[in-house]
Formats: sequence, C-alpha cells, structure tokens
Amino acid sequence: MPARQLALNVRLRDDATFASFLGAAVHEPLLAALQAQCMAEGEPTLYLFGPAGSGKSHLLQAACHLCPGSSSYLPLADLGNLPAAELLGGLEGQRLLCIDDLDRVAGQPEWEEALFHLFNRARENRCRLVFAADSSPRQLPVLLADLRSRLGWGPVFQLPAPDDAGMQAILQFRARCRGLDMPLEVSRFLVSRAPRDMASLMHVLETLDARSLADQRALTVPFVKGVLGL
Repeated sequence: MPARQLALNVRLRDDATFASFLGAAVHEPLLAALQAQCMAEGEPTLYLFGPAGSGKSHLLQAACHLCPGSSSYLPLADLGNLPAAELLGGLEGQRLLCIDDLDRVAGQPEWEEALFHLFNRARENRCRLVFAADSSPRQLPVLLADLRSRLGWGPVFQLPAPDDAGMQAILQFRARCRGLDMPLEVSRFLVSRAPRDMASLMHVLETLDARSLADQRALTVPFVKGVLGL
C-alpha cells in the first residue's frame, strides 16, 4: 500500500529568487544547473553543500519559483520530525523536488530508507531532485550505502560562506533590490555590530526598510543605531 502523503504548509519566500541572489563567477555553473532543472536539459539530481549563510536555502527556493505548481521545497530543519514515508510519498509526481537541510536526518534509518525509495520513484517519473546539506555526500553521516551513492550521482556543488566584504556586498545588493540605498559605511557597521549570520542580517534589513519608509529617513549609521538600539 502506498504511503499516505502529508499536507504541507511550506511557503516559498517571495524574495528568494535568482534575481535577488548576488552570485560571483564561482556560482555561475551552479546557477545555470539550477535554472535548467525545470527544463529538458536539467540533471536528474543536483547536490549543494556549504555552511549556514552560503545561500543554499535561497537557491533551492529560487529553483522552485521557476516551477510554479509543479515543485516542492522541503526544509527538513522544520519537517524532519514528521514521518518520512508520509512526507515524501507521492512527491515524485512533480517536476522538481528540493530537499533542504539533509544533514538533519542523516543517520536516521527511517529517513534514509524513505529517501532511497524516493530516488527510485523520482527516476521513474522524471522528477528532478535537488539536495542541500552542510557537507558533501562523502562526509555526510549516512548509514545506508545505496543512499550515499545516489546522493553523488549528479553534479555536486560547494558554496563558500561569504566573508565580511561579501556580507557587506550582499546587504547593499539586497537593499537595492528593495529600492533602498545602503551606503558602504552602513553595511560595514551592520556586519560588525549586528548578528553575523545572513538570516539575521536579512531580518535586520527588513526592519530597516520598514522604518526607513515609515519615517521617510535615509539609511545612516545614526539612524540604524537608533532603530536597532545599538
């Protein structure tokens, strides 16, 4: 009997698109591969790995934005406590399935078996798979050898974590995407004083955008200090 599929309430972030991702030359092969996933030339499987803040979740959601109505984004950091077979059952009928935070379930027999069977069903149904984790397929603590081999079937891409200059550039770029001008000294101040992970910095940017619009104020270091209480 096929596993019952769970009803999911996972929404893509509106701002998690390829247009809002500040890529460098090192990202070009990965971006091309992800953008091809809903097309005939897409790979059966892609695997991304890198530390928190490297853009994995953003890119998986961006790929799903290109396949509206025929894709699913599964952040296992939020969903990994659900029954694996029920969560993954039937999803191979879609064109694209992006599974994030794979490291959260590595080493759990129930999840590894369910993922192994998903690979086989997806291949039969021509469903493209994209995985993201904090380490490479070889380094991921997967117990099931057949699953480990399948994770490395397709191209594997490593995403580096941005350094301080990279985080400043991302903040300025994402501010411009919002129609907001962020001077270099403001981005430098935020990276040095606000929480340093990219998710927190994006939350700070959202707060500053709202206050800047409400107060009709430009982003300056004194204004940022006042808003954030720094």
